[in-house]
Amino acid sequence: MNDDLGALHTRIDRTNELLQRMLAEVAKTPSTHAIFVDAGYLYAAAGRLVAGTEDRRAFDLDAEGLIDALIDRARTIFADSRLLRVYWYDGARRRIHTAEQQTIAELPDVKVRLGNLNANNQQKGVDSLIRSDLESLARHRAISDAALLGGDEDLVSAVEAAQGYGARVHLWGIEAPEGRNQAEPLLWEVDSQRTLDLDFCKPYVSRRTASAYEPAGGRPSREDVRFVGAQIAAKWLVSRGRDTMMELLPGHPYLPGSVDQDLLVEAEGILQYSLRGQADLRRALRDGFWDHLQAQY
Repeated sequence: MNDDLGALHTRIDRTNELLQRMLAEVAKTPSTHAIFVDAGYLYAAAGRLVAGTEDRRAFDLDAEGLIDALIDRARTIFADSRLLRVYWYDGARRRIHTAEQQTIAELPDVKVRLGNLNANNQQKGVDSLIRSDLESLARHRAISDAALLGGDEDLVSAVEAAQGYGARVHLWGIEAPEGRNQAEPLLWEVDSQRTLDLDFCKPYVSRRTASAYEPAGGRPSREDVRFVGAQIAAKWLVSRGRDTMMELLPGHPYLPGSVDQDLLVEAEGILQYSLRGQADLRRALRDGFWDHLQAQY
């Protein structure tokens, strides 16, 4: 009997020793945090706060400087934690990086994740990407804390999924000039809330000056828009290749929907004027595009 008790005490002592070693190792392992940025929310909220508009074409955002500032803020808040990376979620047509998104993707410790962008310039699939990443990282214990910069109610499920695996989710928002720009159900679910104010955002947002090409009198003339259409055709011949552009010729005078939408968006960026609902100007844009393209072949 005594031998059995002695053996039992020995096993208990060994078990306690192993537990102590495990706890010591856990104590040595630093906590890890990640920053999740809904770029659609960021541009809209910061643009409205600093530049007075949500239209991305009306202001410039220093994404690199802002990301560095977010990392510094997280370092202050999560003092005993290391950064895993910054996840930057945005929309793009056919999920192809724009030049700006490519530049952001090349930054150290930044991962760009793209949802789609529909004909109305609305992001699709971004919320599901955030949920997938948050849940996966929490499930694999890759992060202990998540700083989520966003405001959409659809992010509630992402927060709940991460919390279900033990991660803490901290909601960051941009100061709203009036009212709120974050859904209440999202505010209720997170573990903490912080607001980035005007002083924080102002150094990274600047309203654009008049573009190099700015039509006189507000509404551009048909000839102004026709000229822009020809400019874009010339640019695309270089960037997309002559063979790709030649494939459009059999469809004249119609353009594939995706190409027509790209043409519209690029023209609006040059003109700094919306062509939505302007049927005569959109026809002029296409005419200028086709005129230059056909002249090359």
